Amino acid sequence: MINDILKQTEKRMEKGIDALKQAFARIRTGRASPALLDEIMVDYYGTPTPLNQVASIMVEDARALLISPWEKKMVPVIEKAILKSDLGLTPSTTADVVRLPMPPLTEESRKQLGKTARAEAENARVAIRSARRDANAEAKALLKDKAISEDEERRAEDAIQKLTDRFVARVDELLQEKEADLMEI
Repeated sequence: MINDILKQTEKRMEKGIDALKQAFARIRTGRASPALLDEIMVDYYGTPTPLNQVASIMVEDARALLISPWEKKMVPVIEKAILKSDLGLTPSTTADVVRLPMPPLTEESRKQLGKTARAEAENARVAIRSARRDANAEAKALLKDKAISEDEERRAEDAIQKLTDRFVARVDELLQEKEADLMEI
């Protein structure tokens, strides 16, 4: 029973780490990354569609993305969607491709993106602590139902805390990596 609780808790904490990685991928650094465009939706025959489903997105060089739509008439639609997004990027278009140059980050924008990264990391920590709280509540419920002894419940809480500490350390590690990436010129 306790092993099941630990496995479920570990899965929930792993999902928190995955969500953090996705959030960090959307935070723009000085380098070009196709993950920046994951949230952009374009109007494809009246249906909002993710950009990566109507075009191929490639890293042209360290500071530019190249977006090649599968249909030529999608170029202006893609350009409009990028301009409407909150990325703060200005695309340049040719007849059949959209280039997305990444301007270098100013110190002020680096600090702002660092704050955003810290907020995302705190959200991940909250999710991990929430998983810990739920697991501890399940262990207490088993103790109350006399399904486990007090010693087993205490061991379960210790194991859950160790799991929590491991995942919080992972969040801190990811945050340090992202902040270092943001401050790199």
